[in-house]
Amino acid sequence: MKTATPQAEKPEFQKTDVPCLYRYSSNGVYYALVKHEGKQKRASLETTDKAEAKRKLADFQRDLGKVDTSQGRITLRELCAKYLATVQNQAEATVYRKEHIVERLLADFPRGADCQIGKIKQSDLEAWLAGYEFGPASHLLYLLLLRALFNMAVNDKLISESPAAKIRPLKAVKPIRITPSFDDFQAIIADVRKQKFNADAEESADFLEFLGLIGVGQAEAGGIQRQHVNVGKKQLTFFRHKTKTPYTVPIYPQAEALVAKLIRKPDMKQDDTLFQIKDAKKALAAACDRLKFPAYSQRAFRRMFITRCIELGVDVKVIAKWQGHQDGGKLILGTYSHVRNEHAEEMAKKLATEHPAAPNPGKSEPRRRVNLVPKPL
Repeated sequence: MKTATPQAEKPEFQKTDVPCLYRYSSNGVYYALVKHEGKQKRASLETTDKAEAKRKLADFQRDLGKVDTSQGRITLRELCAKYLATVQNQAEATVYRKEHIVERLLADFPRGADCQIGKIKQSDLEAWLAGYEFGPASHLLYLLLLRALFNMAVNDKLISESPAAKIRPLKAVKPIRITPSFDDFQAIIADVRKQKFNADAEESADFLEFLGLIGVGQAEAGGIQRQHVNVGKKQLTFFRHKTKTPYTVPIYPQAEALVAKLIRKPDMKQDDTLFQIKDAKKALAAACDRLKFPAYSQRAFRRMFITRCIELGVDVKVIAKWQGHQDGGKLILGTYSHVRNEHAEEMAKKLATEHPAAPNPGKSEPRRRVNLVPKPL
């Protein structure tokens, strides 16, 4: 005779002494069961510890007030379309970049483009970012877009908090930027100018020489017009692309002959640019190759200018003003601290306990002229 086996108890949600907190009998996991806007909201609190469940319940109830449930369950694809519609008034290049990142997000997101944004976790976004082999700069651009995308969702009460908020950007590795000496710079200019079979050799040499003698970037040099050259005041006016503000620099003695040559071009009008070209990177690369120099960039000539200013003892605040900076020299102090330290060590050697020998009254010591500093007006 067979004996009846007791039937297993059916799992059920067991009410606890905490309002809205229930325990599932089969595994002991706690759940929140809350009535919100006329509807029952149930969610696993993912813990079997009652104290932790009480804290998570409070967070769940608080977050319910942050979400507008009437807007429905929006997907990642819908959120991206909504976001892109808000950036169309930005610069063309910016819009193109953001559209490209969104396109990759929708194509490669591990949980799919039609995943509900309320179910997206930080680890999902980190996994997506980890799928690309790019450096800190590109990683930051992608991360900034994710933050803007999900911040918009938080502000519109689509989700309670952004899954991108706590993702950290990659640490940027400080690049090694090679800078030519002034002798190397002069050799490069002479080599470019010698290339008689290159129709643009003279123009390229002038352009590169202008970068190094005035200490500006190719964007500023390529945009300067005849009307921006004030011969009487010995000044040049540039437009700083980063800060969107104009600034003036002196026509330094070392650049007077070059500037005079540039403004003597026949039939030059006030709104004509000093250069017909916008950069001379090909001529520079070829010259470096011929001279067996490192592959200097055009930007390196600006660094050479600033380095030389520091070595010649020009005040950092003055250098910053010549560069169109508004920080009083903080950026230059931070970027070129290695140059300043070397210069300071050389200056410190002059502080010896022995007094220097008195100059011979019969001979006058020749004065050393620094060509970089402009003459007083």
